[in-house]
Amino acid sequence: MIKYGTDDVAMPTLDERKTGRWIRAVAAEYGFTVGNINYIFCSDERELAVNREFLGHDYYTDVITFDYSTASTLNGDIFISLDTVRSNAEMVGVPFEQELRRIIIHGVLHLTGQGDKTPETKAEMTAKEEKALAKWK
Repeated sequence: MIKYGTDDVAMPTLDERKTGRWIRAVAAEYGFTVGNINYIFCSDERELAVNREFLGHDYYTDVITFDYSTASTLNGDIFISLDTVRSNAEMVGVPFEQELRRIIIHGVLHLTGQGDKTPETKAEMTAKEEKALAKWK
């Protein structure tokens, strides 16, 4: 089950059924089924607090993924800062909704085991994001 919630922000406009089908299709490409994924949309300040409290990081970010997956089933909590998504969309010149989809699937890709800490894994992540975004219909 995929759930969408908020913490200190308004819920973004999101076609939940379509997004869920898309997430399941992308997960299946990597050999996974979707168990329980919780998206928590929040502000920069809430994202920073989560980053500090649970990861010991003192910086802003667009997405934090907590992975509870088992074998071939994706489970996790994915915190997304709508403030940073909005800023990133403006910076790269894409609509907010497109950047939000990128970050939504970025969290899923983390659940499949894709990292993004080195230049190589970041390039792999970007390529997988682009491939997934191309499937959005």
